[in-house]
Amino acid sequence: MFELSQDHEDFRAVVRDFAEKEVAPNIAKWDAASYFPTDLVPKMGDLGLFGLVVPEEYGGAGDSGDFTSLCVAIEELGRVDQSIGITLSAGVGLGINPILTYGTEEQKQRFLPDLVAGRTLAGFGLTEPEAGSDAAASRTRAVRDGDEWVIDGAKAFITNSGTEITSVVTVTARTGTNADGSPEISAIMVPAGTPGFIVEPAYHKLGWHVSDTHGLTFEGCRVPVDNLLGEPGQGFKQFLKTLDDGRIAISALAVGCAQACLELATDYAKTRIAFGRPIGVNQGISFQLADLAVMVEGARLMTYKAAWLKDELHAGRRSVAEVKHAASIAKLYSTEAAVSATRIATQVFGGNGFMEEYPVARFYRDAKILEIGEGTSEVQRMLIARGLGLPA
Repeated sequence: MFELSQDHEDFRAVVRDFAEKEVAPNIAKWDAASYFPTDLVPKMGDLGLFGLVVPEEYGGAGDSGDFTSLCVAIEELGRVDQSIGITLSAGVGLGINPILTYGTEEQKQRFLPDLVAGRTLAGFGLTEPEAGSDAAASRTRAVRDGDEWVIDGAKAFITNSGTEITSVVTVTARTGTNADGSPEISAIMVPAGTPGFIVEPAYHKLGWHVSDTHGLTFEGCRVPVDNLLGEPGQGFKQFLKTLDDGRIAISALAVGCAQACLELATDYAKTRIAFGRPIGVNQGISFQLADLAVMVEGARLMTYKAAWLKDELHAGRRSVAEVKHAASIAKLYSTEAAVSATRIATQVFGGNGFMEEYPVARFYRDAKILEIGEGTSEVQRMLIARGLGLPA
């Protein structure tokens, strides 16, 4: 059965130390200013966080890294701040992973070393203003003109797409029509700064204030034909596979959120005095924290089981179907647990929980998107039902 090794736990301690020293002292002011700390990304690269699932020839950890280690890192960053956690999660799962999995050797050599080192970031353009859960309804088009693709369309809610160090965004686009009349969707890499590639102003978001998120517009944007990622017409399938892994990473982010809420609320319940005694004495508080501890434990077990299955799949010992099913279960439970955890923690803090100087307020704002991004809770229930053999 799966378990975290001592190496994983040692690595957890390293990332926790980094998060508490480099992120925790600054995160309140970064959050208040909606400031993306560009200089933090190379420090994460120096720690090896972006290369945990990348071969050594591109600067990654090679055999010494695995997907479980990535989840450990995301959890520990997310325990301090969710925005920094999603920067890593999206940077690897949505930025690096498609290039690593489907790119040519030339594409890998061109982009991966800088991405792994944290010198640059990459984005993943799937969602559109009118194509969210129904991602196959993409309207962005790419028409071949000689040796170039001409891209027109728009993407929405794209992470790591507009930073000073963003190097490339991989986007899905209609490149033709299949024999059955369905759209042929391909994936194309668009380097930052390409004429006609317009990064819209940053969103004014409820949460994840420190995460970089933009809409993107493409107006006659020309890129070389060689920027096609993988085979023509396979872009939608490629991105669905990418999302399967991303759901496990989001689960780890949710575990970090719930763990932080458990720690913060428990400490507060021990020290906040009401009616002459700590509020944790009251069963109305202690039972809520007990329930929260159960949720954290369950979410962590489901998440790391899914991560372990992913590593076992890489070793050829598990099936894709097993990983997909476990990923959806983990994503559904852990993200809904995280939202509940923030509500419980904020209630324990009472009026103070409504004040921005207390971290639980930030976690409360940040948690809701966990139930939406990388496939909504409704989509996960649909996928889980299909995994049970129920008709689509």
